[in-house]
Parts: sequence; structure tokens; C-alpha cells
Amino acid sequence: MENLDKKRMLIGEILLKEGVINDKQLKDALKEQQATGRPLGDILVQKRIISEEDVAIRLSEQLKIPYVDLAFYSIENNILNLIPEKVARKFNVMPLFKIGDSLTVAMVDPLDIGVVDQLMQVAKCEIEPVFATSSNIHEAIDKYYGAGLKPFEQAIEDIKITHQEESLKRPAGRAAVAKFSSPDQAPIVKLVNSLIEDAVANDVSDIHIEPADNALFARYRIDGVLYDVTAPPRKFQEAIVSRIKIMANMDIAEKRLPQEGRIQMRVSGKEIDLRISTFPTIYGENLVIRILDRSNVLLEIGDLGFNPQHLTQFEQLITRPYGIILVTGPTGSGKTTTLYASLNKINSTDKNIITLEDPVEYRLERIRQSQIDVKSGLTFAKGLRSILRQDPDVIMVGEIRDLETAEIAIHAALTGHLVFATLHTNDAAGAIGRLVDMGIEPFLISSSLAGVLAQRLIRRICQNCKETYKAQEGVVKELKLDKDDLSRGKGCDKCRGTGYKGRTAIFELLIPNEQIKELIIEKASSDKIRKAAIAAKMQTLYEHGLLKVKSGLTTAEEVMRLTIEE
Repeated sequence: MENLDKKRMLIGEILLKEGVINDKQLKDALKEQQATGRPLGDILVQKRIISEEDVAIRLSEQLKIPYVDLAFYSIENNILNLIPEKVARKFNVMPLFKIGDSLTVAMVDPLDIGVVDQLMQVAKCEIEPVFATSSNIHEAIDKYYGAGLKPFEQAIEDIKITHQEESLKRPAGRAAVAKFSSPDQAPIVKLVNSLIEDAVANDVSDIHIEPADNALFARYRIDGVLYDVTAPPRKFQEAIVSRIKIMANMDIAEKRLPQEGRIQMRVSGKEIDLRISTFPTIYGENLVIRILDRSNVLLEIGDLGFNPQHLTQFEQLITRPYGIILVTGPTGSGKTTTLYASLNKINSTDKNIITLEDPVEYRLERIRQSQIDVKSGLTFAKGLRSILRQDPDVIMVGEIRDLETAEIAIHAALTGHLVFATLHTNDAAGAIGRLVDMGIEPFLISSSLAGVLAQRLIRRICQNCKETYKAQEGVVKELKLDKDDLSRGKGCDKCRGTGYKGRTAIFELLIPNEQIKELIIEKASSDKIRKAAIAAKMQTLYEHGLLKVKSGLTTAEEVMRLTIEE
């Protein structure tokens, strides 16, 4: 593409030059962009200053990048296979056609070099971006990639119809299950495969298969919340569990004790890891499948949801040569993703980075990853001692669970290593109290602690059914908002009627100053340390959440559900 100087112009400058917006509108939008990190074009469209089409057409004319209407394109399956649905939805892009080694892709922002680079890695070819509107791309994604749970539901109907009652009597043992697992299209095999495929397609993080007295229930966890889905008949429960056990190399004859296993499989062209857990109940084995999509992990810190100030501070923090950095939050709050993105950011040929995890969730290139094995005697403490003899520069410990692990991690941080670790605490200041409660001397914490990042994952408003509404005066005052125009999702088939689709993170970053270090040495309470951090301009989880409410990314109800106002 030509005219590189114009390509480098800010979108705001182009629209201002075109007379589409005025100085005040641009300044207000830039101020909101600085606070939220959202694209300037999205902000201007949300404020109804300019339409999506106007933004795309004006920029197309100025930058000499084509503008396309996707309604006039017919996209082949071989083109869709180059960009998986998850990637298309994540970046809001649509592959159109390929000429030679160049794939033309419709984008809202063709100047986003970071997205273009990632698309090149996924498609393994050159990318030629063109302009399209966000809504146009959304419609095309839904049209060509599809949505819904129909294949799984169809598999349930098929198994009801095609299998007679006699062949479905609750099988026991490997021989009895063999009739379901040997043929590729055997009913139980087809049912289990459809279950996993549909879960992956619908962004499910966990599948629950739950037996009751005379029924079988199935639930999907989507964006942190469990939803009931169509379940197979009760008579299939043991066959389904046994099929999963065979796939995970688990003992299908053992039904009295909990078991864990792992499955690696390819689904829709993507490598998927499944973590299997069975638990005996009075009605049979309860089954939970954790889905880890390697292509979905966010390995760029800028994609995690930091505001610009947080991002700058955290990037400075993780480039320190030594010290311990703690990431805190409940299970499922995205701590591992943040750690992986941090390691990916600082990974280079001059650093020896070693991890000790439980378990390894995603593979990272040129990073030595290991996982604990309690049965074999490899605990966090024992593994960490061995890592220190491997000449590491950076160490990542999946979780600090006991005093011994904490002591070794602190010692490593004090002897010239950069250590990343997680703790389960509600806020950043609580991590300090947790270490003291474990038995770590306060002066060691004060000397070694580089920073604490607390985080939560909150649901995003569904972009397909998003609407603006006037908030009640009491809500505006209670939340200390400076406007009453808020956003919410009406509920549609794309978001299963919830009004939410996808999640983003909110953060609380505590970097100890001299006052906080003194408070740590004095064994001050977590509350005192937290107040000192807030006085030093620490933005709380609640405050970061409110910024995302104001920017239209989430709702006040969602922020209040997951945070506590100070």
C-alpha cells in the first residue's frame, strides 16, 4: 500500500481535516481514549458524532485503502479455514479472498500493525487489509462461521433414534464400552465429539456432566457463569464418562475414587487441551472437563485490558532485573494468562526463563516449563530448589501454597532473580498479609516485593445487542458517575439472552513506596497498607471497573458483582 505518511496520521487528525468532527469533539474523545484505551473511532461512533460508514469511507479515501461492503462477497470455506472463528471474533476481522501469497482481510482498523502481524502468523501468508464497518464484519462472521449448539443437540436426537434400548443399558468396563468407542461414527463417540466441538465453538471454559436420581444434567460455563444446556438421557451417563476416561487414559473400572486425566485433540483446526476430573457422587460419577484453547491465550500484555497508566507501570515492573511480582485473584480470574503474557513480553535469547506450574496450561516457545507431580515427590518447594540450580534469570511459580515455597521464592528474589508467582487473595494489599500469615519475616517481604497485581475478569456487553440507556439518578450518584448515559445488552441469540459476550480484565496494581515498605516492616494490617496505596494514587479494582462502565465496555451491575467499593 502507498502513501505511508498519510497512513501514519492519527485517525482524529484525518476526521478533523475532513471537517467531520470539531476540535472539542476530538479533545473529548481523546481524553476518553486515554482513560479507557478504546479505539478513537469506536468512541466517536458511540457518541453518535459520526457513523461507522462515515469513519470507514473517510479513512479509506484519505489513506487510499479500499472500503468494502461484505454483503457483496461470497467467501469460500478454504478461505475461512485460514482464519479460525475464534481469531476472527477476537480481532473483528473477516477473510475475503486469496491471490497468490496474499490474503485480503476486512478490518475496522487496517492500520493496526499488531493485529496484521498476528493474522500473518495464523494464516501463514501476507495480509492485505481493507476497510469494513464493525457491524458489517460481525454479520459476516455470524453468517459464514455460524453459531449455536445445534450439532450437539442433533447428536443427542440421533442417538435417541438410532440406538435401541437394549444396546444402551448402562455399560460397565472396557469391553462393554468398546461397542461405543470402536467405530468412528458410533453413537457415543459422535455424541462426545459433538459435545466438545460445540463447547469449543461457543467459548465454553468448562463442561459439567451431572448425574441425578432419574436425570442427567449438562452445564456450560461461559464467561464465568454456568448455564444449563440440553443433556443426553440418564441412561447414557456411564457410557459418556467411560468414553471420556478412555480418551484420557484413566481407569474406567475405578468409580469410587476421584480421578484426573488429560486429553489433547484437534478441534476445527486448533490444538485443544482438555483437563478431565471425575468425582463420585451418590448418583454416579460427576464429570467436569476444563477446556484450554491454545489459540485463544492472550500473549500480548496490551490485549489484557490494562488502561494506559497500568500498562506503562506494569511493563516497567516486569523488566526489573530482580524482585518478586505477585499476581492475585480467585480461581478463574485470568492470573495464568497474565503471567504467560508477562513472560512472553520479556522472553529473549539472553534470559533463561523457567516455570513450575500445576499444570502447564499452554506451551511457550523457548521457555523451560515444568509441572509439579506430588505422587512422584515433585512439589513446588522441591521443584523450586532444583530450578535455582539451573542458572535461571526469571522464575515463574504457579502458586505459593506454603511457607517453604514462599521462603525459597523470596530468597530467589533477593539473590538476583526475577520471580513471578500467584496467590489467592481478594486484593493487592491482601497478598502482603498472606505472606506474613505464612510466616515470612516482614523485612524480607519489604526488601523483595517489587509489586502486586490483583485482577478479576468481568463480562463485556454484547456488541450485537448493545444499547444506550439513561441511568437512574441514584445509580449515577452511588457510582460517582459524571454522566447518566450508560450501556447495556438487551439480550440476543448471540449472547444467549444474557446481554454479555466475552470478558475483559480489571486490575489493581500496588507498587510499594517507602511508606508502604515501612508499614510492611511494622506488620501493619492489610487495610492500612491498602489505604496508603490508595493515597499514593493506586487505582482500585472498583475504580478500574467504573472506567470500563463509563466507556461502555461493561455494566455497573457486573462491576459491583465482582468488586467491593472502598
